[in-house]
Amino acid sequence: QLQTVESGGGLVQPGGSLRLSCVISGFAGGFYAIGWFHQAPGKEREGISCIDGSGRSTSYADSVKGRFTISRDNAKNTVYLQMNSLKPEDTGVWSCAIRDRSSCTGLYQYWGQGTQVTVSS
Repeated sequence: QLQTVESGGGLVQPGGSLRLSCVISGFAGGFYAIGWFHQAPGKEREGISCIDGSGRSTSYADSVKGRFTISRDNAKNTVYLQMNSLKPEDTGVWSCAIRDRSSCTGLYQYWGQGTQVTVSS
């Protein structure tokens, strides 16, 4: 079974940094595109970033462009989200999801449980 497990969340002050990790298991010799999502308290989940199977194509929501960087290490089956210049509005549950193909164009088919990020002074 394909699954994702997120880690790296925590409590940070505004302007601080975190690096989230998403470990993917169940791949059968191939690499799917992975997306990061943010769900603020009481709000719907929002797509933030995506990286394709090769790690050579990435995309970002305008709200995080220039602050966050997505990357992957396929040897470790892990996708990372480096989060810099964190803002209070980044607070919430951050989760990763697996698309149904290696391109960032496609449907998401598997979701992780998420990791909590709290940005507060």
